[in-house]
Amino acid sequence: MKLLVACAVLSLATALPQRRVSLKPEQPLDDQQQAEQNYNAYQQQPQQQPQPDYRQQQADYRQQPQQQEYRQKPIEDFRPKIEIDSTTFIPILRFDKEQGTDGSYKTAYETGNNIQAEEQGFLKAVGENQDALVQQGTYTYTAPDGQVITVEYTADEFGFRVKGDHIPTPPPVSAEIQKGLDLIYAGIKANQERAALEAKNNPEAARQQEERAALDYKGQYYQQ
Repeated sequence: MKLLVACAVLSLATALPQRRVSLKPEQPLDDQQQAEQNYNAYQQQPQQQPQPDYRQQQADYRQQPQQQEYRQKPIEDFRPKIEIDSTTFIPILRFDKEQGTDGSYKTAYETGNNIQAEEQGFLKAVGENQDALVQQGTYTYTAPDGQVITVEYTADEFGFRVKGDHIPTPPPVSAEIQKGLDLIYAGIKANQERAALEAKNNPEAARQQEERAALDYKGQYYQQ
């Protein structure tokens, strides 16, 4: 009986897979073995999904119906609405224009609501090989209160000047201020007359004085 049990145990031990057991501690893997182990583990993992195409997602999002409805919706205007009802046609009663070959011209027009305008222009020599366009004109219209407004203007090398009875004017200058201004203008005129007389009697001194004044103007002060 003992012999049969011993044979059974021996047969079972022979049938089971053999496993070697080492009593030595496990040695750490070197870099090559660690790399192979990581590669084998990576190969056994399931394949990751491909990265989504964000450009395609944006294009699909733009083509969605709600996006199209948002784009087609008009933007509400919160600004105040001003409605002007006008059914009156204003005709041009007269329009004349003359153009000269020397640059001069004349023009005039008149409308059905009592607007009249005239203007003329010509070229004026203001320097060596330099011309300026001079424009002079006037226009008249009726203000909402019924007042007839007439404006006269001139534009030349001195700027734009305008005249009209409706244009506000500054208050008159007081007598004290006017007296001071008269003294200043008189001094300027006396200096100009003195400089002209000196230039006539002593041209060389006048020339030197002009040179000194030019240096003073440029910030290069001369020595006395």
